Amino acid sequence: MNKFKPIPLLIIFFAIVFSSCNSKDTIPLIFDTDANNEIDDQHALAYLLFNQNSFDIKGITVNSTTNGGNINKQYEEAKRVMQLCDYYKKIPLLKGANGSFRDNENDLKNPDFDGHSAINFIIAEALKYSPKKKLTLLAVGKLTNVALAVKKEPFILPNIRLVWLGSNYPESGEYNLENDIDSINFLLQTDIEFEIVTVRYGKLSGTDFVKVTREEVDAKMTRLGRKINSPVIGRHGGEFFTFGEYSKSLFDNTPFYGDPPTRSLFDMAAVAILKNPSWAQPSFISAPLILNNKWVNQQGKSRKVKIWENFNRDLILKDFYEVLTDGK
Repeated sequence: MNKFKPIPLLIIFFAIVFSSCNSKDTIPLIFDTDANNEIDDQHALAYLLFNQNSFDIKGITVNSTTNGGNINKQYEEAKRVMQLCDYYKKIPLLKGANGSFRDNENDLKNPDFDGHSAINFIIAEALKYSPKKKLTLLAVGKLTNVALAVKKEPFILPNIRLVWLGSNYPESGEYNLENDIDSINFLLQTDIEFEIVTVRYGKLSGTDFVKVTREEVDAKMTRLGRKINSPVIGRHGGEFFTFGEYSKSLFDNTPFYGDPPTRSLFDMAAVAILKNPSWAQPSFISAPLILNNKWVNQQGKSRKVKIWENFNRDLILKDFYEVLTDGK
């Protein structure tokens, strides 16, 4: 009869230490996107989906901005990307608001209010968290869904960290901002943890700087992602079996700007700096408001908002290509 041989305590100790040193907490996150607006949302979503070692993705919610059609169009484009990355039906995808914060803020007691599926989902997920372990809301379009969720259930405020890709702060303007200024001002007057990932068109300090050339697209994009079994019909037609093939189609149907011609991947950079905050520079400002299309300080408001700027284009794109190549 074999006798049981106890495992030496020293071996157990080192096994526990080794395991703890090699474990990495993932970031619990909901991704809120106007997926059909242009082409950066799709690349941000694919990059997020292939970064499961860094993110615990609770769900994808969509909103509708002035480009890209109504909420159904936005939903269908997010669905395409999730299918191409082989994550459709594995992660919830929900429709948010078609209209603005002002259109919907007084209708939240109606069970079928505009965007109820996504907004109720955000609330339900946020209530599972706490001020010590927050749920990150990464919003890369207008802030309508987030603002309506907070308006409907203020108890979620201490449980969420809002990271928003938007604005040219401290200058005026920017697409995501202008699509629903009321939602931004509402949130900035609450105590929500608020971070702004700047855009700054034409400047080196915003996510506009994280851009690719036609040559990069031709050389690298088509090789990205894993092959799926059934093709997905793209928004410009055609059948696609990988995200990389679809990426090339999106770029082929999108104008490039500048000399040399380039296209920015704003939203993808927002995902990147959540994964590795060293790829941008944060600073803090007093929580502002937007009045008459200009940023102004809130009188008597002491809380701070984090601003992200000066993005490391080379490291962000390097990781993007590596992650989606490994996705095969």
